[in-house]
Amino acid sequence: MPKTIDNDVYPIKQTFGADTAAEEGAAFFANVVSESTANPRMLIIHECMGRDSGYLTAASAKKYRDIVRSQKFPTALASNASTRDIHAIWIPELPVDIEKEGVRLKKIMDENGNVNIFLSEGSGVHDIVAEMKAKGETVPTDAFGHVSLAKINPGQYFAKRLSELIGAEKCLVQKSGYFARAAPSNEYDRTLINKCAKTAVESAIASVSGCMGEDEDVEGTPIRAIEFERIKGGKPFNKDQAWFNKMLTEIGQI
Repeated sequence: MPKTIDNDVYPIKQTFGADTAAEEGAAFFANVVSESTANPRMLIIHECMGRDSGYLTAASAKKYRDIVRSQKFPTALASNASTRDIHAIWIPELPVDIEKEGVRLKKIMDENGNVNIFLSEGSGVHDIVAEMKAKGETVPTDAFGHVSLAKINPGQYFAKRLSELIGAEKCLVQKSGYFARAAPSNEYDRTLINKCAKTAVESAIASVSGCMGEDEDVEGTPIRAIEFERIKGGKPFNKDQAWFNKMLTEIGQI
């Protein structure tokens, strides 16, 4: 049974816990965003889990923007739909031109007095590593040879670089990862788990082994016992999906 909030398993359409984590990440930021009015020219970076996949960041952003759209804001208050919206979504599947984004986001900062960014923890890692190497610094790695995200800290890196570019007076980097992945399953995930469990029992009775999930390579993406040799991690988020590009267009990123 596949369980990862990164939703990055081939050829499974949706892994257990991913939708729940996105929902919790949205709820997390719905509270954190209130800090945008605590200081003039505030930059808030919401760092989501996702070393190689931007699914959780993108899905959390979509669900959060649904929350904002459902709210009504008194015209007399400084906090409104624009100040509480997301102004940038940075994921590993898309390059981050920090200088270009700095110009765009400074205009938003000047107008709103704050900027909110959703950032995948793996975003911009190649750029950060290249900069460290150019400076002759040692790039920290873990036991598997992967760049240690905890030590290079992409959130803090971008916070420092962007704060300078947009003239932020204060910056908060808030990580929702452990909060989001520790939550009990939502209705969507409970339904998915139930369907996969029933298929697992049927498959076991029929002496068919495999990993239960919605098979993307089969027409209709049926829930079935997917052959183990076809299961592998590292599936990137599909950045070309219509809903994602619509969101990027709405916030002015593309």
